[in-house]
Amino acid sequence: MPKNLTTESGAPIADNQNSASAGEYGPLLIQDQQLLEKLARFNRERIPERVVHARGSGAYGYFEVTDEVAKYTRADFLSEIGKRTEVFLRFSTVAGNLGANDAVRDPRGFALKFYTAEGNYDLVGNNTPVFFIKDPLKFPDFIHSQKRDPFTGITEADNVWDFWAHAPEATHQITWLFGDRGIPASYRHMNGYGSHTYQWVNESGEAFWVKYHFKTNQGVRSLDGAQAAEVVGGDADSHQRDLHQAIERGVFPSWTLYVQLMPVAEAADYRFNPFDLTKVWPHADYPLVKVGRLVLNKNPENVFAEVEQAAFSPNNFVPGIGPSPDKMLQGRLFAYADAQRYRLGVNHTLLAVNAPRATEVDNYGRDGFSAVNKAGRGKNYEPNSYDGPAQTDRPLAAPLALNGHTGTYTTPAHTKDDDFFQAGELYRLMSEGEKSRLIDNLAGFLAQVSREDVIEKNLAHFHAADEEYGSRLEAAVAKLRAGDEA
Repeated sequence: MPKNLTTESGAPIADNQNSASAGEYGPLLIQDQQLLEKLARFNRERIPERVVHARGSGAYGYFEVTDEVAKYTRADFLSEIGKRTEVFLRFSTVAGNLGANDAVRDPRGFALKFYTAEGNYDLVGNNTPVFFIKDPLKFPDFIHSQKRDPFTGITEADNVWDFWAHAPEATHQITWLFGDRGIPASYRHMNGYGSHTYQWVNESGEAFWVKYHFKTNQGVRSLDGAQAAEVVGGDADSHQRDLHQAIERGVFPSWTLYVQLMPVAEAADYRFNPFDLTKVWPHADYPLVKVGRLVLNKNPENVFAEVEQAAFSPNNFVPGIGPSPDKMLQGRLFAYADAQRYRLGVNHTLLAVNAPRATEVDNYGRDGFSAVNKAGRGKNYEPNSYDGPAQTDRPLAAPLALNGHTGTYTTPAHTKDDDFFQAGELYRLMSEGEKSRLIDNLAGFLAQVSREDVIEKNLAHFHAADEEYGSRLEAAVAKLRAGDEA
């Protein structure tokens, strides 16, 4: 019989696939020991570089509102056309370490910090609108499968595909990653996405679910496998060099921000779960609404101080913007800030790159590593009788309606809520050339797997997405494996 999976304290774990939530659709619970323990331990596995997104580049710039969106959100930095807000944007690869190559097949981080008049707003996204998993409880396992094997010290195809064999919801993101956009030619030539669903609320209290799309104004350019190998062989720092040199010579990269907006009441009856990070909202249902322009125009003076010490957390909201019940987002609300407190210390928000620009930080946090006595002799408790800072009594976002009992749940399926249909739709949108390159990229990696059952489980996912997709991939894998055995 298999051994029981346990917590660090030895207690048996009843469910290691689903985080505990307040009802089937509600936000996650801080009482979920397994979730918090896994995420907290995961954040402390490496010193001192980031566990994920270690290899990064960054630049300063501004965001300018070009279209009216104040009817959707009361966020001050989006309140009027022409308003500019200073920003810092950090690009990154996900799986590689600090010295890894830039031109590799990997999702790219797109982490944006807005230095607003109401405090910093962090939007932590990627260059893909979807992700591999939909529950944060699986995030440490997913990253472990993509990182170096504990025995061989190498990223193993067996581990990567074995995890994906047990995660059918990854099929959509795999199709993105192994398609033509899997290796951007540079950070300037890729889109960015908030990926998660967030909440906007306007001055009258009306709430909307929102998704962010940053479309590159340089045009999307990507590399195929052979081109990427040539770039890596000539310049491991290709993306960092391109970004830095472009800004230095005055060629400032820019992106146009669009959003999709869903009235809150429509979420419950939508044909699939709109908070599922493995799915996109079709533009036919929720068209893109133009918001503004993002421009990068200044390089950091010191890469370590400003890029490596940049700390982002999706829990850094401003009035008019808040979270959704997206389970992956809910997990990241804890995990990102906790990772920075571990990596940089509890006072990392005092570092110049992380400090608010136009608003004074005024709270009762004191002491810790690298403390600065900005509060002087002020009281360190609340409430008090000495005119200390007090609460506003106005929430940043609208409340979420809840029902049901606490527990671990598989989110109930909507009418069209399987793990494969959007991967199939993406495949069918591709040209014949794009399909052929996708099949070649996937087959070259999947054929390296040593276990036939793992290969078969993964092929079944692609067959479920689209029969032609699965059949072509199956034939390509079989051909490669027959050649290896000859």
